[in-house]
Order: sequence, then structure tokens, then C-alpha cells
Amino acid sequence: MSDSKEGMDTLEVEHVNDILDYKKSESLDLEWTEDDESRIRMKMASPSIHITFDWRLVPTLWLLYLLCFIDRSSIGNARIQGLEKDLNTAINFRFNWALTVFYISYIAIEIPSTILLRIIGARYYLPLLVIAFGFISMCSAFVTNYGGLVACRFFLGIAEGGMMPGIAFYLSCFYRRQELMFRIGIFISGASLAGAFGGLLAAGLSSIPQWGIASMPLYGWRNIFFFEGIITFLLAGLAILVLPSRPDQCKFLNKRGRYIALERINREHHEDIQAKTTFKDVRVGICNINNTIYGLGFLFATISAQSLSLFLPTILKALGWTALKTQFYSVPPYAVACVWTFTVSWLSDRYNRRGIFAALNAAISMTGYCIVVTAKTDTIRYLGVFFAASGSFPNGPGFLSWGLNNAAGPAIRAVTSGYIVAVGNLGALVATWTYLPTDGPKYSRGHYVNVAAEVMVLLLALLGIAYARWENKKRDSGARDHRLSGLTDEEIQGLGYKHPSFRYIS
Repeated sequence: MSDSKEGMDTLEVEHVNDILDYKKSESLDLEWTEDDESRIRMKMASPSIHITFDWRLVPTLWLLYLLCFIDRSSIGNARIQGLEKDLNTAINFRFNWALTVFYISYIAIEIPSTILLRIIGARYYLPLLVIAFGFISMCSAFVTNYGGLVACRFFLGIAEGGMMPGIAFYLSCFYRRQELMFRIGIFISGASLAGAFGGLLAAGLSSIPQWGIASMPLYGWRNIFFFEGIITFLLAGLAILVLPSRPDQCKFLNKRGRYIALERINREHHEDIQAKTTFKDVRVGICNINNTIYGLGFLFATISAQSLSLFLPTILKALGWTALKTQFYSVPPYAVACVWTFTVSWLSDRYNRRGIFAALNAAISMTGYCIVVTAKTDTIRYLGVFFAASGSFPNGPGFLSWGLNNAAGPAIRAVTSGYIVAVGNLGALVATWTYLPTDGPKYSRGHYVNVAAEVMVLLLALLGIAYARWENKKRDSGARDHRLSGLTDEEIQGLGYKHPSFRYIS
């Protein structure tokens, strides 16, 4: 155990020792009830546990990801408020290239960033990422040429790349498998709600009269970047005061509460949360059938979700609306998508199923894009946007939580989170090229690409269900029991998802 303590600060070692002392004490109860777990998950009237995970972690992470997605997608709102004209991005697909550069750095940093989060601790690492991309967003307000815009998007990708996989992995360290999807759905709903807030913020901020100094006046699209960035920058510091890095470091829980919070995860995943990350963990987290299916599912789901978030203002403006009206009309589809994300995430946890809901979402989104591309009137096309948004946004968290559910071992789950999101965000690179200026005003090619992407999501969801059920039958029949032969207790503990008693969620 001494190796697992290397690099810990004094407070962290004290928390670990508290847990070890509790487990070694024969006079204390090492088991617990569902009521005990409920007090940890939710705020309840308890003399020993006053405020808990659902009221501390989830709202904070939701806010951080909301800020992340607002800063990322604000370029779409800024485009129709004058950025395209001022920076001359309409020629040679410059706008699309600026979007692409963001995702190149975003994808490259995801696995390393998630590993760093586990080493440094989420309490400090996640807020620092938010401070970084808030600052970069502010800097975007001062660019005067296309090169400056591309540079800002590149560094924004580095700052934001670790957020989604990092938050998902972080939640998996506090919540059991059948509790995880709803919590991930809540924080990811920040993405769809960011679209609603983004449109409203853009409408309000772009209307602020010109201000600043004579050499660098701030107006229109520059106000969007500046004020959204400064809001992000200021709010990020609050998270440091709220977030613990691990269950055994929750100072708002007593010693028994910290023991339950940690041990219930260790037992379910056959793991030790103190274990170090090794190269073998990286290899196992990347090279397995489950994560290949979930990563590809995330990829195709991301194509439609990201293309919608990046180009919805452009698509709606093509209907003949003014820039201000377009900002307001971009709000309702995101709001409906947010409500549906909450609903389907809760149902997924309620019935402990992932694949069937991913398939349902794909069918809904596919229907929406078909309506948009075939409808004869603008009103019906606008209705199709609601279906497209509602079906596409929940599937990112769906495939990610599915992967985390079926991975065990904290290091493997950390790599799994980064890997699935990294593969998935290759779809974002495709998304940046789905709607080209030459395809306007109907953008039929982009809509057809999204229909095809949702077909692939549907097929991969069904494949994921089939594989999970096949593997579970193998384990039920004892075909995987040989994995225990000749292993020490420590080696058995390290099997994680390969343990014969571990069952996949389908």
C-alpha cells in the first residue's frame, strides 16, 4: 500500500489512513444498507451526513460543462453577428477550417488529460481547465485576423479536451453503475442547455453598444466572446471550494460515510481506487471490443450532435430570418433536447439498460433530419430540428456511460473515458464539414450525412446489446472461470471487468 501513497499530500494520506483504520477495526460495522447509500447520494435529514453527492457534485459539474459548451459553440453565434465579415472567413472554407483546428487539439489531449486528472485530482484539475478556456475565450474577442482566430481555437481545444471524459470518469468514482447514466445525462444536458443559453446570451451581448479603447473597440461578436469568457473565468474558482478529488477525501462525510462511499465502488468493480495507472491499463482500456463499439457509436452520434450545435444558427438564418430572430429561434430546440436528455437518462438507469435507449434516440434523430431535408415549408423543417436535436444529444452520454459501466479498475475506467470520447470526437471533425457554404440555403448534403450517421448509431447500439448478452451467457455458464486459476487475491482484485462474476450492462 505504500506505493499507492507516493505523491499524496498530507491530507490525502490522512483520509486514506482513516479508511484503512475503519476497515481494520473489528468493533465497527463494515456493511451498510440501501438507506445508508441513499444518504450519501442525496441530501437527507441525517445528523452525520449533511450534504452529499447529488447536491454537491452534480450541479457543480453541470455548471462547468455548461460553461465549456457555451464557450465552444459561441463561434456559431458570433459568425452571424459579423465575425465572418470582419475576419474574412467566408472564402476557401476558412470557417470550417477554424472549427476543425479546435477538434484536432481537443481529440489529441483527451486521454493524457484524463490520466493527469487522476494523478492531480479533480478538485484542482477540472476548475483549472475551466479557468483556462474562459481566459482563451476572452482572448478571442481581441483577434484581428483569421490566423489569430485559428490560434485561439487550437488552444481552446487543448483546454476543453479533458472536460467531458474527465467529468465522466470522475462521476464513475462516486456512483455505482446503475446510478451513473442519469448523472452523466444531467451534466451532458449542459451541452443542449448551453445551446439555449448561448442563443439568448448572444442576442443580448451582441446588442451591447460599442465600448473599449479606440485601438480595440469591442462590439457585436467580440462582446459574445469577451463576456462569456469572463463569466466562465469567474465562476470556475468556486468549484475548487466544492469538489473533492475522491470519495475518501469527502470532508463533508464522516469516517463511516467515506468508507461506504469508497467501498461500494471498490466492491462493484472488483477494484482498488488507490491503484496506480500503468501502461497495461492504457492498453487494456483501448484494446477491447466493448470500447471499440462504444467509441464508434459515440463517433457517429457526435457527427449529428456537433454539426447541429455548430451550424444551427446558419441553418436557421438560411430560412430568411434576421440574425437576432435566428438567435432566439435557436433556443427552443435545445430546451426540448435538454428535457429529453434528462428523461431518457433517468429511464436508462431505472431499467439498467443502455443500448435500447441509444437505438431509440438514433431513430428519433434520424426522423428529424429526414423531416428537415424533405419538408416543403419552413415551419415543418423547423419542427424537424426539434426531433434531430432531441435524438442526437443524449447518445453521447449514453455510449460514454455504457463504456464506463462495462469497464472496471479505476485506471482502466480513466483510459476508457478518454478513449471513447477521443474516438467519438473524430465525428466532430466530420461535423465541421457537414454544412458547407456552397450547399446553402437547403444544405441537403449535410442533412443526408446526419441521417447516415444515425443509421450507424442504431446498428452499433444493437451490436453492443448482442455482444454484452453473449458475453454474459458465457460467464453464466462458467466459460470464464479459468481466469481465476493460480491467481493471488491481489491479482484477482485486479481483474476488473474480466472477473468471471462481473456482468456487462446491455
